[in-house]
Amino acid sequence: MRLSLLAAPLALGGCAAGDLPRFESVLATNESATAALGQWCGAQGIAQPPTIRALADRRASMVASPAIRTVLGVSATEPVAYRHVRLACGDTVLSVAHNWFVPARLTPDMNRILETTETPFGKVVAPLGFRRERLASRRGRMAECPAGTVLSHRAVLRLADGQAISLVVECYTRANLNRAG
Repeated sequence: MRLSLLAAPLALGGCAAGDLPRFESVLATNESATAALGQWCGAQGIAQPPTIRALADRRASMVASPAIRTVLGVSATEPVAYRHVRLACGDTVLSVAHNWFVPARLTPDMNRILETTETPFGKVVAPLGFRRERLASRRGRMAECPAGTVLSHRAVLRLADGQAISLVVECYTRANLNRAG
């Protein structure tokens, strides 16, 4: 599977297009998109407190393709879970995310929290000390992202030993740029 860094023109209409590079910088300086969104939410005054919640679509299901399984380093039979969420700060949705993860590489408590709460994945797995490896970035939307996406990322989260725990596609909304100050 070949993944490349993509760049495309961005048409933001009335949005603060000049703030997109600042937003990208906040994302680039954090291993966790959740932490980055919390910082951005607070700095932009989107909501107080700047707490990020993962509004999960518990009915969503997307089978891990062979390409996703290859990135995660799992066999065709090893369980891979899927979580589709909208990451919100207050009432504002900042990101829509597709997350395939390997439950066997998380603790039972982490899996329970992911299945039953609004806690974002990055916050749940933070004790594992993961690092983020960005596989692709695009101004605008990737195929998995909804219309109106201003920035898309595909990344893998890895443990210190290099083992992948998650493949995520993040679709950042225009709301990140509407309130920049």
